Amino acid sequence: MSERKATRKSSANASKSVADTSSSKEKLSEAAAAAEDHELDSPSRRRLPPLLRLAWYSLNQAFRRRINDLGITPDQFTILRWLTECDPQWPTQRELGAMMASDPNTITSLLRRMEKAEVVIRQPHETDRRANRIQITAAGKRIYFKARQIAIDLQTEILAPLSETKRDEFFQLLDVVAQSCRQSLGGTPVETDDE
Repeated sequence: MSERKATRKSSANASKSVADTSSSKEKLSEAAAAAEDHELDSPSRRRLPPLLRLAWYSLNQAFRRRINDLGITPDQFTILRWLTECDPQWPTQRELGAMMASDPNTITSLLRRMEKAEVVIRQPHETDRRANRIQITAAGKRIYFKARQIAIDLQTEILAPLSETKRDEFFQLLDVVAQSCRQSLGGTPVETDDE
């Protein structure tokens, strides 16, 4: 075969190979796109982390703005709620951290600010010298009940698009997800009122 013919044949084979490779890449790309549509983390699907974050962040900020005049934060409201619901079985600081699913440093910082605002006090534990029980003050209760009404109004507003049945179903499903998240951390499920 002449050198020219061999070069042309080699060139034609290279062009065919490039075309085959391009066609294969397109097919792989289409297959990957089709598979991606079905993956849990596909951008075309609703994804758990962004939805939970958006809901939590938006709710937290809306509540923060509405209770700002009361001089407390959403986390401080949660502490006041737990303390009101535990009355008179005051929790220790460690127990309060577990109830709030929060780390000890965050709880310490929150309680320090709340003590300064005179909405909580620490009382020595009756048997453990290293522990303190956290107690809500009368001023803390007054603030809590004002903030509680704001929380109820906000929750009612946010859940308004859902029927009563859908709300119940939503909370049941959210509880299942929350318990599953807790178990993935190596924790045990927390008993809820429904169990």
